[in-house]
Amino acid sequence: MAMVKTHVSTHELVAGRYRLLDVVHRETNRVGWYGEYVEDTGASRPCLVTRIGLPAGQGEEKARQAADRVVRMSETMARLCPGRIAAVVDAVEEAGSLWTVTEWIDGLPLSQLLEQKGAFSPAKAAAIGLELLDVLEVAHGEGITHGELSPGQVFVRARGPLVLTGFGLAGATLAPRVAAPAYASPEQARDDRIGPAADLWALGAILYTMVEGRPPYRDRDRPESTLKGVDRLPLRTPLRAGSLTQTVQGLLRKDSRERLTRTVVRQSLTRVLDEDPHAVMQAPRLKRACVAARYVGPQWSGRAMAAGTALAVVTVAVAALAVTHQLPDTDDTAGGGAQARPSASAAAPGEDAGERDPATPTPTPTAPGSPSPSTSPESSPSAPATADALPEGYRVYRAPEGFSVALPKGWKPLETTRGADRAYRVTFGATGDPRTLAVTYSESAGPDPVAVWREDVEPNLKKDDGFRRLGDIEATTYQGYKAADMEWLVDVDGAQVRTFGRGFLLGGQRSFSLRWTTPAADWDKSASREALDTFLRTFRPGSAA
Repeated sequence: MAMVKTHVSTHELVAGRYRLLDVVHRETNRVGWYGEYVEDTGASRPCLVTRIGLPAGQGEEKARQAADRVVRMSETMARLCPGRIAAVVDAVEEAGSLWTVTEWIDGLPLSQLLEQKGAFSPAKAAAIGLELLDVLEVAHGEGITHGELSPGQVFVRARGPLVLTGFGLAGATLAPRVAAPAYASPEQARDDRIGPAADLWALGAILYTMVEGRPPYRDRDRPESTLKGVDRLPLRTPLRAGSLTQTVQGLLRKDSRERLTRTVVRQSLTRVLDEDPHAVMQAPRLKRACVAARYVGPQWSGRAMAAGTALAVVTVAVAALAVTHQLPDTDDTAGGGAQARPSASAAAPGEDAGERDPATPTPTPTAPGSPSPSTSPESSPSAPATADALPEGYRVYRAPEGFSVALPKGWKPLETTRGADRAYRVTFGATGDPRTLAVTYSESAGPDPVAVWREDVEPNLKKDDGFRRLGDIEATTYQGYKAADMEWLVDVDGAQVRTFGRGFLLGGQRSFSLRWTTPAADWDKSASREALDTFLRTFRPGSAA
């Protein structure tokens, strides 16, 4: 990243190409402007330009390294969490300040929103908190700590998920925190080593600010004084937090080892939302795009495709409310990008399309030790999905991504997320139904479907609470493709959730996986077995059924 010397006057172009127009947010040591990128042709396009003060004595080389780190980290997070991160497209330095430039974000900083609207209700604060938690979960899963989280780094949009800025600043300088010291964690204030717990403290401080209308620790005359107050002063008791009180206090514990975990925070915030559904409808929609998007690229989505699917059981009430009252548009996805449309008739390399029989028998999975269905799967070939062949209430859904499947009455896409290399994930469900079906497309699968489950997926699944695989990973064929099945249990909110996964290879590293998740207690119910059987029987990896 080439560093460019620039004057800081707002009457001149920053780096010779960025014009500063209006201030959109101010925090201690950080100012953001609505700006314009002025092209050589004289045309311009909007951008967000942020000036961040660097510690005294930083030096030009250290400033250059800081800029490089910010750009690299934002690129990494934007790839892991498409649509949720403002990627830094440029960074320049002048006279002790670091300037970062991102594409313009069509939304308001949370700090400005609070100034305009005043304090939020606990439910609205919980809705934003859950979205922030989604991004942090992805970052922490990759060993990344934000370290600079504050209301000025959170952009709330009228449509679509919130957008987060500021990744890469923590650790870019020798200072414990570059800006907004009122949101620093106590360990950060002491200049101790920080980790994910520091971000959870900042999340608690942001929740506190949203409901109380002021931060838990006020900004003082100097950043050093503010940090000392964060470390040493007791927390001001929240007065307006209501049902969020225990969550906020649990996150703002001085000892990082005593803070609430992400799992507990998610459960608590979800309960707050459940108590006030009207407020949820008016809050930004909870698309949970980031958590899912993290896993749609590699193989069959790795670790949190299961975690994300199981998470859908915990948050189905919240997601269903969002979907019921404001369905996402077909182009309102987290990541954008080209849509993968594998043809139903496309053959694997070296394979003649005529050698594959589209009516290949589709085995129906059974639980270990449970009785087999009365009709043998091998004697029930997969027929094309037609209205006449479907159970009552089912209909064929043709996804714009390029596949079709029959869904029960009332089921809709709850969420569509996209990752790198045209990968995507679509999760289906319905209001009041705790079951979900997740369809994932990838272009980076290995040649052995059993090995994908065993080596790429299961090691990460073992990190989930109560994970237990049921039986062996079984090789099979599905519509003429090499496939493998795996079943497992995890604990979600105190209850067991069971998932059946089938992954199959289209050839050329292209693959699909289907994951059916339901409360374990409902697994053997006739409606659940009928649903899974119908999904497997009617799924087609092309736009035509």
